[in-house]
Amino acid sequence: MKKQTILLLQRTYGAQGTNGRITYDGQHICYTIELPDRNNIRRLSCIPEGRYKLEKRRYTKHGEQIGIPHVLGREAILIHAANHALNELMGCIAPVTTLTGEGRGIGSRTALAGLKELVYHLWNTDKEVFLLIKREGR
Repeated sequence: MKKQTILLLQRTYGAQGTNGRITYDGQHICYTIELPDRNNIRRLSCIPEGRYKLEKRRYTKHGEQIGIPHVLGREAILIHAANHALNELMGCIAPVTTLTGEGRGIGSRTALAGLKELVYHLWNTDKEVFLLIKREGR
């Protein structure tokens, strides 16, 4: 049986976007941006808080990425590069190196590369990787 490991995404919510921070074993990995919380409306909302298994997925637009396949009422949710949630995201999560406002950041490709390096390493050491999404402070 594969060992389970958890990445923690702690979020803060705003009208223009959702900002977060991913940690692994207490170590900062990257910040994240997402759409505002709009009750899980497809293409308009961040995904609900919860625990999600991450899986390797191949997408036409983004190539091979980290997918979040089991989101209730949603499909094709993945982690990919973007620096402005309202302009570039349709429900996915974008890692960034620096937050610059609600749903905005910079250095997304660099942050994505670092996150993928970690997740792929965990997969290659025969671990199941989960993303636990919580409100900041809970």
